[in-house]
Amino acid sequence: MPSTPEDLSAELGRLGIAHDVVEHPPLHTVEDSRRLRGQLAGGHAKNLFVKDKKGRLFVLVLPEDAIVDLKRVHEAIGAQGRVSFGTADQLREIWGVEPGAVTPFGAINDAAGRVTVVLDAELMRHERLNFHPLVNTKTLGLSREGLLKFLRATGHEPMIAAMGGAPAPA
Repeated sequence: MPSTPEDLSAELGRLGIAHDVVEHPPLHTVEDSRRLRGQLAGGHAKNLFVKDKKGRLFVLVLPEDAIVDLKRVHEAIGAQGRVSFGTADQLREIWGVEPGAVTPFGAINDAAGRVTVVLDAELMRHERLNFHPLVNTKTLGLSREGLLKFLRATGHEPMIAAMGGAPAPA
């Protein structure tokens, strides 16, 4: 059974990671997020669940306005060949979240360490970061250091890479 947002909050508390949660209607796109999140400070992300030619899985954590070239990102993350999106079934089974709620916090459900979490270097310049806490009806904010501590505690040593995500045109 995948972890719940409450399980995640309890684990963050156990690790001594300060965080706060804001509830909101379901957010499915970056546009939804911008419209409904209000004035939440910090970096906001979009997260992509992808696989490479050898079946290795990655969660790419990018600035919300980044455009990533899926034909070239493999070069930055050490993937074998071009990446493509993982399946909804893989996302549910391994990362424990539904499509539309991809988040680095899915690491709490990946005890086998099958997924590599790649954090975009530009996003990591923010001191505070905001992500869905396993569901797309809430946003959880925490420090950059808190995110790193959480990922390491789950056995997911994060990779920080410049994924070339230029901002999308306004």
